[in-house]
Parts: sequence; structure tokens; C-alpha cells
Amino acid sequence: MRVRPTHRTGGAIALTLAAAVVLSGCVASTPETAVTPTTEAASTPSPEATPTGPILRPGEAAAANRQFFDLINTKYHDANGQGAGRSIVDNLVANGFSKQDMEVTPDSTAIGLAADSIVVSVRIKGECLLGQFTPDNYVSSIEPLLGTGGCLVGKTRTIDW
Repeated sequence: MRVRPTHRTGGAIALTLAAAVVLSGCVASTPETAVTPTTEAASTPSPEATPTGPILRPGEAAAANRQFFDLINTKYHDANGQGAGRSIVDNLVANGFSKQDMEVTPDSTAIGLAADSIVVSVRIKGECLLGQFTPDNYVSSIEPLLGTGGCLVGKTRTIDW
């Protein structure tokens, strides 16, 4: 037995088709293309590259410069061990620290033996960055400026080179 669509069923189908046609007008007929970077845009460097890692911060406090001070001195120690006072100072100067603000202890004792350690200091804004080099280790600290205006107690080498 075959069922013939009634007039109501035909009207429902027509209404469904009309709604589909109307709703299809709400959908974009062409898909949007995704924007892909061109080779030129991908290879263009940013206007200012941001440094990675610690940097020297002239005019800022000792605490703001300690990471950079330690980075420079640790690399020096890794390459040279305890090293020598002059080369420690020269290395710091080469990396932007002011020689006029530095003090360094002698490389040898009063009787000519190698010093157990070499201490270098940099005065920054009323504070002292201190770095101590031993054959096996490098350590640092930040200490207040002494009443003498210096950072180290006792005999220090003249830095006139």
C-alpha cells in the first residue's frame, strides 16, 4: 500500500525547503582563507632584540648588577681558576665595569707565596660587589661601603694599568 503525501505534508516540505534556502544565505558562500606568513615576514628581525640573560645596568644598585658580575666572574673562573688580579680586573673592565670603582687584593702574600684567594670589588651606588676567587671556587656578596670609601679591608693592589 502506497501512501500519498497529503497537502499538509507537501506544505511542510515546502516550508522546510524555504527555511533551508533562507538559512543558507547566512553562511558565507566561500570559505575564508587562513593568513599564512610569507617568507619575507618570517625572516624580518624584530626592531629591538631583547637580551637573554643578565646585563650590566649602569646607574642602578649593586643588586641589579650582581647577576651580570657573577656571570662574568664565573666564566673567568671556569676558564682560569683563581687567575690573577690584573686579568680579573681587565675582564671586568672589558665587560663594562669601571676600573676607577675597583679594588683587588694581591696575588701573593708578603713572603711571596701564592695567595689563598683573590678578592675583587666594584663600588656601585654606595655598595660593594665583592667577588672571591679561589683555585676551586668563586663566590660573591654585596656589602656596604666602608667608612674609608672603599670596599676591602687591608692591603690592596694599585690598579694603575
